[in-house]
Amino acid sequence: MGLLRIMMPPKFQLLALLAFAVAMFFLENQIQKLEESRGKLERAIARHEVREIEQRHTQDSLREREAPSAADSEDVVVIYNRVPKTASTSFTNIAYDLCGKNHYHVLHINTTKNNPVMSMQDQVRFVKNVTEWREMKPAFYHGHVSFLDFTKFGVKKKPIYINVIRDPIERLVSYYYFLRFGDDYRPGLRRRKQGDKKTFDECVSASGSDCAPEKLWLQIPFFCGHYSECWNVGSHWALEQAKYNLVNEYLLVGVTEELEDFVMMLEAALPRFFRGATELYKTGKKSHLRKTSEKKPPTKESIAKLQQSAIWKMENEFYEFALEQFQFVRAHAVREKDGELYLLAQNFFYEKIYPKTN
Repeated sequence: MGLLRIMMPPKFQLLALLAFAVAMFFLENQIQKLEESRGKLERAIARHEVREIEQRHTQDSLREREAPSAADSEDVVVIYNRVPKTASTSFTNIAYDLCGKNHYHVLHINTTKNNPVMSMQDQVRFVKNVTEWREMKPAFYHGHVSFLDFTKFGVKKKPIYINVIRDPIERLVSYYYFLRFGDDYRPGLRRRKQGDKKTFDECVSASGSDCAPEKLWLQIPFFCGHYSECWNVGSHWALEQAKYNLVNEYLLVGVTEELEDFVMMLEAALPRFFRGATELYKTGKKSHLRKTSEKKPPTKESIAKLQQSAIWKMENEFYEFALEQFQFVRAHAVREKDGELYLLAQNFFYEKIYPKTN
């Protein structure tokens, strides 16, 4: 071989070297192209895998949103911290009548001597019961208890609050006669002031304690809650806190004078609990069940005397605030036709949904 290389003319040696160089360059170029092709293929495979993962994640998320788990749909608690003499028994009986049919539990919060303020330790117990008592969910709790802020106790999912309030003087008059004569719900039960035949007008004329303006101070503290200032009669801070809670913490607050509308809107908003409530309210035997006995409307003079007090002005301001809010909600939810109320159909839809799906 060495002899052959020596004998090869220089011209052929140069040509051989050029051919070898060209071949090496061609091979290196092909190898580089193969490396680039492999890199592109690996990146394409990686992108495909990422798209598959993202697509599966999106599909899973959509399925979760479209079909929430049974546990989530059942993990609902409604609290009705009912104010005395606002038609609360009539409304609560609707919840009792529907609980078997709609498959939820109703629980009465019975506090000692109907004290609306819980001790700190009872607040903790109550919050724990409401949030962790899974055997009772979904649940409808009701009782004469002032508003309790569950977020103070580190609760992530708060209960749904609802309530009903009444014209403050009408409520006080009803309560005055209820303490003396009871009602047609439990007519045989002896009441605390039974035997006292004095009318509400006579009480006002004599400046009695049972009809004093201070007795009007009840709906504001019930909505204000478990702060000491809430129960200071005539507190402007309590009035503002009650307003704040009404619009921020309550799903719906109705008024006694328009209870049917309240029931209808609750059925639309919470069908899990109140499906069939409107029909039951209209036709059921327990509609307006509880009526105070021997109640006599107060005279204009008695009303005018109470309306002179600063306490009435504050309680009435809160009532008017709640009434305006309720009527605003109702105006966007209900219409009347031929004397009958009906709910408006869905008035929104979705469009321009991107990215497009196949």
